[in-house]
Amino acid sequence: MPTEFREYDKDDIRTQYAALCYRVVRDKTQVLLITSRGTKRWIVPKGWPMAKKAPHEAALQEAKEEGGVIGRASAKPLGTYSYMKVLSNGDEVPCIGLLFPVRVRLLRAEYPEARERKRKWFSLKKAAKKVDEPELARMIRDFDPRQLR
Repeated sequence: MPTEFREYDKDDIRTQYAALCYRVVRDKTQVLLITSRGTKRWIVPKGWPMAKKAPHEAALQEAKEEGGVIGRASAKPLGTYSYMKVLSNGDEVPCIGLLFPVRVRLLRAEYPEARERKRKWFSLKKAAKKVDEPELARMIRDFDPRQLR
C-alpha cells in the first residue's frame, strides 16, 4: 500500500482506479474479469493511484499486471462504484473505484500475476452477475463501447 495511505484513519475513503477490459466479437461486447487473490471472487483489475501516471494509465497498468492485458484505456471514466477492500493486515477499508474502459488488443500468456489469478471473458449480462458490487454490475450491464467516441 502506498505510504501516504498508511497514515490515514481506517475509516477514510480511498480511491482505486479500475479497468473495464473489453473486446467486441461478432458485434457482441465481452468483458474480461479476473479473480481476486484472496477470496477468488470475480472482479475487474484495479489498484492504487500511481506517481506520474494519469488515472486511466494506472488502470491500464493494473490490467497489464493482473490480467496480462495489452490495450488502450480511455481517459474518460464510465463512473464510480463503492466497495470494501480487505488490506494485507486484515483491515477492511471503504473504497471508491473509478472505472475506465480498456479496449483489449491482446492477452499475454505470461504476466506478473498469472499464477495468482484466473481470467475469463464473459458477456455483459454474465459479467454483471459475477461481480459483487451493484454499482459495478450496473455499469457493466449498461456498457456500450459505441458510446465512447
